[in-house]
Amino acid sequence: MPYKPELMTEQAIQCAKCKRSLPPEIFNSGREAACPGCGSATEVEVFPAFFREAAQGTTGEAVLLDGEAGCFFHPEKKAVVHCDGCGRFLCGLCDCELHGKHFCPGCLETGGRKGRIQNLENQRTLYGGVALSLALLPLIVWPLTLVTAPIAIYIALRHWNAPRSIVSPGRWPQVLAVIFATLELAGWAALFISFRSS
Repeated sequence: MPYKPELMTEQAIQCAKCKRSLPPEIFNSGREAACPGCGSATEVEVFPAFFREAAQGTTGEAVLLDGEAGCFFHPEKKAVVHCDGCGRFLCGLCDCELHGKHFCPGCLETGGRKGRIQNLENQRTLYGGVALSLALLPLIVWPLTLVTAPIAIYIALRHWNAPRSIVSPGRWPQVLAVIFATLELAGWAALFISFRSS
């Protein structure tokens, strides 16, 4: 369905950081896009029903007529597609499209939990936290920093553009990891220079 401004004013999706309404052209693009307000990287996936204009006082698809298949979850609604996971007929409200395949909510949840659906991300490595831990935790046994500081810098820079947490979208852990690891390496360099000069 084409974008309709009057529909979006009622159902605007906002940036999690600055609360500005996001443009519909970034929805379901499968990649991160910059928020027009704050510039933070944002990826938006919405259900198809978001774009449908509902008639006054009705919800979902048209009421089922004789000879038409009904939705498994809403028997009075017309089925528009079948689930690629279990084969159940689904109405437009129950259809969850992912990379060209259609799933019912149950199969989508089960596939995400058990890892059966390819390209469905249900966990994410937060490389900023890993790099920061490698930079700070070895300070307890400080000789380890000679090894862990370069690794922390490598991980922070190597995964600079990796997807981050939805809850904490900033790059501050990576920045802090690079700063602390660089200071540790500078300390080691100063120590070696002082030993050589003495």
